[in-house]
Amino acid sequence: MSPSRTPVKELSGNGKLVYGCDYNPEQWDSGTWQEDVRLMKQAGVNLVAINIFGWAELEGSPGEYSFDRLDEILDLLHANNIGVNLGTGTSSTPAWLTTLYPEILPQSASGTRAWPGGRQAWCPSSPQYREHALRLVDEMVRRYGAHPAVRLWHVSNELGCHNALCYCDVSAAAFRGWLVARYGTLDSLNQAWGTTFWSQRYSAWEQILPPRTTISTNNPTQVLDFHRFSSDELLGYYQAEADVLRQQSTVPVTTNFMVTAHIRNLDYWSWAPHMDVIANDHYLDHRLDAPTTELAFAADATRGLAQGLPWLLMEHSTSAVNWQPRNIAKRPGEMLRNSLAHVARGADGLCFFQWRASVQGSEKFHSAMLPHAGTDSRIWREVLELGGILETLAEVAGTTVQAEAALVFSWEAWWAHDQESHPSSDVRYLDQVHAMYAALWQAGITVDIVAPGADLSGYKLAVVPGLYLVRESESAVLANYVTKGGTAVVTYFSGIVDENEKVLTGGYPGAFRSVLGIRSEEFYPLPPGQSLTLDNGSTASLWTEAMRLEGAEAMATFTEGHLAGTAAVTRNRHGAGDAWYVGTVLDPAGLREVVTEAARASGITVLASPHGLEVVVRSGADSNYVFLINHSDEEHKYAAHGHELIVGEDVSHAVVIPAGAVRVVRTPNPVPHTTGLSTGPKG
Repeated sequence: MSPSRTPVKELSGNGKLVYGCDYNPEQWDSGTWQEDVRLMKQAGVNLVAINIFGWAELEGSPGEYSFDRLDEILDLLHANNIGVNLGTGTSSTPAWLTTLYPEILPQSASGTRAWPGGRQAWCPSSPQYREHALRLVDEMVRRYGAHPAVRLWHVSNELGCHNALCYCDVSAAAFRGWLVARYGTLDSLNQAWGTTFWSQRYSAWEQILPPRTTISTNNPTQVLDFHRFSSDELLGYYQAEADVLRQQSTVPVTTNFMVTAHIRNLDYWSWAPHMDVIANDHYLDHRLDAPTTELAFAADATRGLAQGLPWLLMEHSTSAVNWQPRNIAKRPGEMLRNSLAHVARGADGLCFFQWRASVQGSEKFHSAMLPHAGTDSRIWREVLELGGILETLAEVAGTTVQAEAALVFSWEAWWAHDQESHPSSDVRYLDQVHAMYAALWQAGITVDIVAPGADLSGYKLAVVPGLYLVRESESAVLANYVTKGGTAVVTYFSGIVDENEKVLTGGYPGAFRSVLGIRSEEFYPLPPGQSLTLDNGSTASLWTEAMRLEGAEAMATFTEGHLAGTAAVTRNRHGAGDAWYVGTVLDPAGLREVVTEAARASGITVLASPHGLEVVVRSGADSNYVFLINHSDEEHKYAAHGHELIVGEDVSHAVVIPAGAVRVVRTPNPVPHTTGLSTGPKG
């Protein structure tokens, strides 16, 4: 594990907020470098990531290295007081490597071998890849380990983005080794996997393969373990690079996570302890109904991985990306709101991909700080504006976010929940998580994202969406939390199986039956498009179940269908606390009502209506910083007393937040819980 966590603000070089970017100087001549550095200084950039994809430039042939251009750009950046986040360059293989060793290329579940020409074309278990990559890392750290420009080591890039799951024979052998370490004996593995089903029992380790494409469905525990193995295998690769770096350099080491809606293959709860800095990449996903809310969730989850400490946004975009079906440019002011939402939720640094927009390659239509249009552009003006704002917010660096609610999130549960042969393929884990988070966000409740089994004693409210897989020790934590006075909200398809995908018998939701005071006998999924009414006026869709009350009271019941009169939402007094159960997919207003009622009962002050105004507080030793992000087209007021930092005005009663704008108010510590929104727009 990493010996210590490096404060992000130290990466700025002056103890302030980090403002930076990915820079690809290999795409430009040295004359352009001079202009780029001049403009970086104008924008306030203080940290630049380079050499992310530099392998082929540095090692053009096996063992033949050329560092002249990298030397030059490092020296140039250092001479202009711009720090470097130095990539090890190992993310993508050079053509000569996969030509010499084609077995490095990853293989799909159906046996198709990937061709070179993209990125991350390597098997995480490949010994040939690791040998050559670590040799490059050793050359890098021996040359630059003490270079004064280097403030951070950047291992590979977005590990597992494309190659997390490899099904080749090399991976199969590594998988078997992982299984031996996990289970010890074949009898233990056969019992855990339930191999008596379909005559799957193994009599030798060599018989076990990754869950490759079969003629029917795969063994679900085998699939789950392969996800666990694959996450561990890439983590092991990260640690191998980090070990080489740490042996010869005292510079902190990290890699960029991808806590986002479209990446699920790595269990970052197990990765986080090995990072000197927690860093995340995040891009708005316009395929989602509420991309802004997903941004907030990702930021809160990254803060959870950082154990509440400040973290680094290593990549986001000034405007459009290049990889979605429709790559939509951000509207005026949207980049500023997106960026400061990350700062509000704990980021002490903002970096973009990338500095100068590429003119060739797959990402040539990806936005950049310096767009194709140059400095006579809206994006460049907004880049300068953001740099100035981060300078005014320098005192925020090092402060932390305070939350009264926790949301339990699990990559393992995500892997297990979304497998095939379940009651409904329409019910997806992340949909549940995002729906619950959106209800909290709309109610103005700041949330910490925590792992199953995490200590909940400091929270008034704990929400548990779709925790299909849960260990006995983890469910015991929730039960103990409620017994001692906590309030919990658990949603459908939770507590169904243990860590081996074995159903907990006796009725659903197995692990949480006692604390919830309910018992369900059967699930009755609904087809898409069908909805049922509840007696509280809300509607239900996709999921219903035959629920029996065993101590709980019904808070909402179905009024139609064969389950008419059956509870859909319940509340149970358990010890000194309350446990709510949401046994269906409520419409957004209905779910928000349940969450709001549970939050108020727990003692959390819930805002009457956020009106599109996002409110998050960062706290320091002497002051709090209230971030007010107006996502609406209306001007709003917020009751506050202190000093507004962006505009530079004292606030005595309320601060005005124009439509689409952001304001940050420094207030005395603590902030009274009575502060809140006005009843509507200013008028």
